[in-house]
Amino acid sequence: MWRAGHWSTDKRMPRNKQQQHPDEKRTEIVDAARTLFLKAGYEATSMSAIASAVGVASNTIYWYFKDKDELLVAVLDAELERGLAKFLRSPATDRTGRLLMVVKQLHQASRLVATVHARMEYSPTIAAWHDRFHELSESLIHAEMSQAGISPEKANALVKIWVFTVEGLLAHAMTDRERRKICAVLTGDEALQ
Repeated sequence: MWRAGHWSTDKRMPRNKQQQHPDEKRTEIVDAARTLFLKAGYEATSMSAIASAVGVASNTIYWYFKDKDELLVAVLDAELERGLAKFLRSPATDRTGRLLMVVKQLHQASRLVATVHARMEYSPTIAAWHDRFHELSESLIHAEMSQAGISPEKANALVKIWVFTVEGLLAHAMTDRERRKICAVLTGDEALQ
């Protein structure tokens, strides 16, 4: 503001935001995208809506992510990292509980799961993430079965059964009790009567 021959700062003017480390800003963008993707859905969430939620200009998002699919992968990676950490902290002896925890985590992010399955046909970025996710998941299940003394041949078939069952548990509405029963049978903690 011009006053008496010189510029002065008007104290009512907002100050610039304090500089933030790029990793912190990236995390903030990923967290906002996750919230919006889960609430409104991937297709209904624009990059400008994410930018607005973070309080930055729309083009700022593109400094961190080349496109919305790459941002979705960052959201999925953050979800996977949280879920994996929780899984690894749980007791290996509670196989049913561990499997239920995975199902619950995926169920909470079911909109993201549906988006991955819908987008992977059109997006090489999403398809590559989906393949990596299945490789990791299947290797974890193989490790669980190996620790339980199951032969590699039988484990290969069981891994597919586990994956298909988990996908089925996500696709169909059921009670927690029904999910627990299915997971207990799947892990061998409870035999079918």
